[in-house]
Amino acid sequence: MDDLSQRFARLQEASRAEIEPPLALRLRRLDALAALVRDNIDAFAAAIAADFGHRSREETRLLEIFPSLEGIRHARRHLRRWMRPQRRPVSLWFQPGRAQVRMQPLGVVGIIVPWNYPLYLAIGPLTAALAAGNRAMVKMSEFTPATAALLADLVIRHFSDDEVLVVQGDAAVAQAFSHLPFDHLLFTGSTAVGHHVMRAAADHLTPVTLELGGKSPVIVAPDFPLERAAERIVVGKCLNAGQTCIAPDYVLVPAGREAAFIAAARAAVARCYPDLGTTPDYSAIVNDRHYARLVGYLDEARERGARIEPLAGVEPDPARRRLPPVAVLGTDDSMRIMQEEIFGPLLPVIPYADFDAAIAFVNARPRPLALYLFDDDGARVERVLAETISGGVTINDTLLHITQDELPFGGVGPSGMGHYHGHAGFLALSKQKAVFRQSRLSGIGLFRAPYGARFERLIRLLLR
Repeated sequence: MDDLSQRFARLQEASRAEIEPPLALRLRRLDALAALVRDNIDAFAAAIAADFGHRSREETRLLEIFPSLEGIRHARRHLRRWMRPQRRPVSLWFQPGRAQVRMQPLGVVGIIVPWNYPLYLAIGPLTAALAAGNRAMVKMSEFTPATAALLADLVIRHFSDDEVLVVQGDAAVAQAFSHLPFDHLLFTGSTAVGHHVMRAAADHLTPVTLELGGKSPVIVAPDFPLERAAERIVVGKCLNAGQTCIAPDYVLVPAGREAAFIAAARAAVARCYPDLGTTPDYSAIVNDRHYARLVGYLDEARERGARIEPLAGVEPDPARRRLPPVAVLGTDDSMRIMQEEIFGPLLPVIPYADFDAAIAFVNARPRPLALYLFDDDGARVERVLAETISGGVTINDTLLHITQDELPFGGVGPSGMGHYHGHAGFLALSKQKAVFRQSRLSGIGLFRAPYGARFERLIRLLLR
């Protein structure tokens, strides 16, 4: 804790000495961040694969390298406009005064990174922090030590120790980290850990952005082509072997079409992973604990009467932590697979009687981080958008709303609070300072004490 406090103090001292870093300096820092990622693609792919036991190199480039670099490019393109003070109108009673909002850095931002996308979920928040002019301290997950060590080494090479610091260590280090008096703390991880982070931040009244998770539902409309829906759902579920916070968690399909959906999902898995047992395109479960957790969900569901439908013709491989995707039929709310975020390639398939019942099923549960709807009927699409609340929505596909830099990303209720990505991230990690400039000529003096008949006439005019 003493070492963490000293490292934090260096960042804080530097942030207080340089209140508003100029555009050129922020761009230089973003360029350094881009170079850190771009020049070490193979090293990051190898480190992440080592941490997972196996992670597809192609998935790392697609899901971590590309969005990291694209987010930096987007921030660079728009940063000058984001930093510009914004004129705001002044009401009649205060004219000819002038009002504006001035964007200022908060100071030192803490970033707690999860294990499932250890590069992207470090670089994305770091991009927002540096664009907004902040210093940053990043705590990497103990479950991805190779990636953490690589990022820490590269940060030392590309940044001074009063700009960006990377912290490694176990849960005790993470706990100490969350108790530091940051100017803002951004945490990505489970809802359970999010409770502890928020309590720790409360000691210093540190504002938090919590990117959590939960059970992200999919609704397949009655007349939507099952083959098209199944393929896109399978892609979203199987990327990173389902270890994605916005992966489809369960699918609501019209009653009587469960078997057809499962057949279409099997065909989609076969197209994407022709030999799932040996293909390098399918990732491993990150560690033995999480593998055992997922197998435990299946065992409990089977014991309680659920039916397990394999979606690939291979058996699970505990030694390599390779878990093939499966559909689960006949679930109920007493099963852990329906209570907890799955975070793996298990897909409950749930029938609904009518569209009202599908919406009611979603609304009867905690508000999700993501919601997916497969429907070409504009009126039904509007109904779902208007009658459900979730962190974000992708229509007729999965995952893609997270890749849009112009859209804010964040949860709601138990799936999180606050937003980042693009301009939303810049705003979240900036202080929007209100500034009013009084004119040389002002009528405000007419309202000063001592109050009398003139004041009474004027206040009546204001309150009419």
